[in-house]
Amino acid sequence: MSDTTVSTPVPASGAEPAPEPASTSRAQRRKARKNAAKDPKRKITWDRVWAQRALLAMAVPLLLYQILFKYVPVYGWAIAFQRYKPGRGSIWNQQWVGLENFYNLFTGVNGERFRQVVVNTMGQSVLTLIVGTFGAIVLALLLNEVKNLPFKRIMQNITYMPHFLSWVIVASLASVALSLPSSGGFINQGLMSLHIVDEPVLFLTQPNYFWEIVAGTNLWKELGWNTILYLAAITAIDPGLYEAAEVDGAGRYRKMFSITLPSIRPTIVVLLIINSGWILSTNFELPYFLGNGLVSEKSETIDVFVLRYGYQLGNYSLAVVAGIFKTIVAVILVGSANLAAKRLNQETLV
Repeated sequence: MSDTTVSTPVPASGAEPAPEPASTSRAQRRKARKNAAKDPKRKITWDRVWAQRALLAMAVPLLLYQILFKYVPVYGWAIAFQRYKPGRGSIWNQQWVGLENFYNLFTGVNGERFRQVVVNTMGQSVLTLIVGTFGAIVLALLLNEVKNLPFKRIMQNITYMPHFLSWVIVASLASVALSLPSSGGFINQGLMSLHIVDEPVLFLTQPNYFWEIVAGTNLWKELGWNTILYLAAITAIDPGLYEAAEVDGAGRYRKMFSITLPSIRPTIVVLLIINSGWILSTNFELPYFLGNGLVSEKSETIDVFVLRYGYQLGNYSLAVVAGIFKTIVAVILVGSANLAAKRLNQETLV
C-alpha cells in the first residue's frame, strides 16, 4: 500500500475556495448578538416596556416623589431675582430687582462675612470628609480581619449605635465631654492625667479648635455607619485571591494592602465623587448648637448664615440666592471630581 496525500481541490480559475466553515459563521452571529445586547443605543420598544412593566410600576412612586419635592420647588428660584415680601401674595406679584440680591450677598454689606462663611463650610466639610473616609476604611479593614463572628457582630453594633442618636443629643454629649473636669469633661481630665496639658482647655471658646471638634464628633457618630458599604465591597472580593496570596507567603498586612484596598478602590472613588457634592452642605446642627459668639468666626456655616440673616430677618431672597450658590457649586464639584476620576482611569458615576 502506498500513502496518498489528500489535497483540497482548487478551482480551475486558480482562486482560493470562498466558503467559510459553518462554525465560524455561527461564532460571528453569536458575537454580533452579544454586541447588540451591549449596545446602549438600542431602541426602546413597547415590547421592552411591557416586559419591564413590574419594575417600571415600582419606579413610578419614586419618580413622582423626586419630581414633586426636587423639581417642582425649583420655580421658587424666582425669589432670588425679586425683593420678596410674603404679604404681597404670589411670587409672581413681587418687585423684580434683577441681580441685586446676588450683588448684596457676594460683594455688598454681607459680602465679607459670607466669604468667611463659605471658607468655614468648606473647611469643616473637607476635614470631616477626609477624617470620616479614612476612619471608615480603616475600621472596615480591621473588622474584615476579625475571625470571631460573635465578637465582630458586637463591634459592628457598638459602632453603628451612635448613628441613630439625634444630633441634638450628640451635640450635648460633645459639649459635656469638652467641658471642665468639674462638669464631667473627661477629655480635659484625660489630658491632664497624661500631663499633656497643665490646666483645662476651654475647647468651645477657642476658634482654632472648632473645625477639629466638628470633624471628630462626626467621626464618632457616623464611623460605624460609613463602614457598611466598604464591608459590602470587601465581601464581594474573590476568596481565591487571598488563598493564592497566602500560598505565596503573604501575611495579613500584605493581603490587606495588595488585595483588599485595590479591590474596594472603585467604591472609595465613587463615594468620594458623590460626597464632593455635599461640600457646601455640611451638618447644620453641630455648628448651630456648639457655636457661640466667641467662635462664630470659625463656626458659622452657610446654613447658619441663611437662618440668621435670611429667614430670621425676613430676607428670603438672600436665603434663596445662597441656596442657588450651593447648588451650582455642588454640580461643579461633582462634575469636576467625576472628570478627574475619568482622566485617572478610575471608576466614575457616568
